[in-house]
Amino acid sequence: MNQLFNPDSPVLGFINKIVYCVYLNILWLVCSLPIVTIGASTTALFYVTLKMAKNEEGNITKAFFHSFKDNFKQGTIIWMILLVLGIILGIDGYVLYHMRFENAFWTICSAVFIVALAAYAIVVMYIFPLLSRFDNTVTAMFKNSIMLGMRFLYCTVLMAVIYFVMAFVIINIFTPAVIFGEGLCAFLCSYLLSNILLMCQEKAESTPEESEESEKELS
Repeated sequence: MNQLFNPDSPVLGFINKIVYCVYLNILWLVCSLPIVTIGASTTALFYVTLKMAKNEEGNITKAFFHSFKDNFKQGTIIWMILLVLGIILGIDGYVLYHMRFENAFWTICSAVFIVALAAYAIVVMYIFPLLSRFDNTVTAMFKNSIMLGMRFLYCTVLMAVIYFVMAFVIINIFTPAVIFGEGLCAFLCSYLLSNILLMCQEKAESTPEESEESEKELS
């Protein structure tokens, strides 16, 4: 019993992480309410959860708002681009679904749509964690997101499963699980992304003349 309440106990550490996820989820929701700030809020969320994955979280509130402020402009630009692209994809999907034809043209259009949707999903899953850790141009962020998502396909699939399972649980099984929502998903994905982003950091440091990326740290 004494071991259970030991500050270094794995059980207590796990409980702390879950509590942090709930708190981060609340911060993320509040800071996302204006809608246009979802990009900066999601970037800040991953900034903290990536640190949590390495047990380096420190002051969570300070770290969250440091990243929110630091990445506000770029995160908002990226989010607005993704929002516009998402609306376009949504309209295309609606049209394709309601205009089904048994011909080659419809089949080709559907195949192109599926590829575009998969690429979009990859970017959404990778771009904000990348932005939270590295400085780079918006164009480079999109390109690197696609490249990482395709290179580490196993990680990409696992991340997609995490988000799908969370959405399924919230919608069909236990709606109060929304209290964890994005916070828990980001934390679990951060465990998967931690080593990948570390590899990116080491590559950027080993070839500084070929890369404009630099790691972000809390000051």
